[in-house]
Amino acid sequence: MVAKRSTCLRRQVGAVIVKDKRILATGYNGAPSGLKHCEEVGCIREKEDIPSGQRHELCRGLHAEQNAIIQAAYHGISIKDSTLYCTNFPCVICAKMIINAGIKEVIYEEGYDDLLAMELLKEAGIKVERYVEE
Repeated sequence: MVAKRSTCLRRQVGAVIVKDKRILATGYNGAPSGLKHCEEVGCIREKEDIPSGQRHELCRGLHAEQNAIIQAAYHGISIKDSTLYCTNFPCVICAKMIINAGIKEVIYEEGYDDLLAMELLKEAGIKVERYVEE
């Protein structure tokens, strides 16, 4: 449901951070607050023909995981020992933020080929699980 708020032209991603069965923060991929969204100005990544999973810095938007972590920090909510549910497997940048935020588990729906992200999460002892709807 959170992913539906995304303003990305390429992929709608949502993230929810939960602890003790309570939602602490949510995030979706899109431009920073107060800035124009890709829906309005177009997609830099499409214009430059940048493949998915590469050159993350060449984008107006933040990832859903980043926005959820930032939202928690902005409102002074500790997400230590929480679970992050996300529509996509985190990229390496998000994985590093997840590790430093103290998130202990990541549950994702769709794969995302980022072997370094998987390796770092594993090294940090973060449980990673793919959700498969039965």
